[in-house]
Amino acid sequence: MGSAKSILIVEDEKPLQHALELKLQHEGFTVTVASNGRECVEKVKEGHYDAVLLDLIMPELDGFQVLEQLKQMPAMPAVFVLSNLSQHEDEERVLALGARKFFIKSDTPLTTIVEEVKQI
Repeated sequence: MGSAKSILIVEDEKPLQHALELKLQHEGFTVTVASNGRECVEKVKEGHYDAVLLDLIMPELDGFQVLEQLKQMPAMPAVFVLSNLSQHEDEERVLALGARKFFIKSDTPLTTIVEEVKQI
């Protein structure tokens, strides 16, 4: 196996951010965290990430705005959206903006998210 896959977690809820970070590190991923949308965009511009776990409701830039900006980049990482919004329109919108998968936080165990990320 080559070098560890690099994951950026963009989540303003610290407990969830930390739980995802631990779980992904345990699976051998290199993990970076960001607490808001602007920080996410800056980090993706600065470095290479294989995947981004993106919350939709965040300070500064929301997940939709982040996706719009990532889509403009030459090499958009795989984006997995994590949200408490369960409207079908939100899911359609993030997928149209290039997200690979939409997870509803309250309905999705962390192990499921990790398994999806491992498939990239």
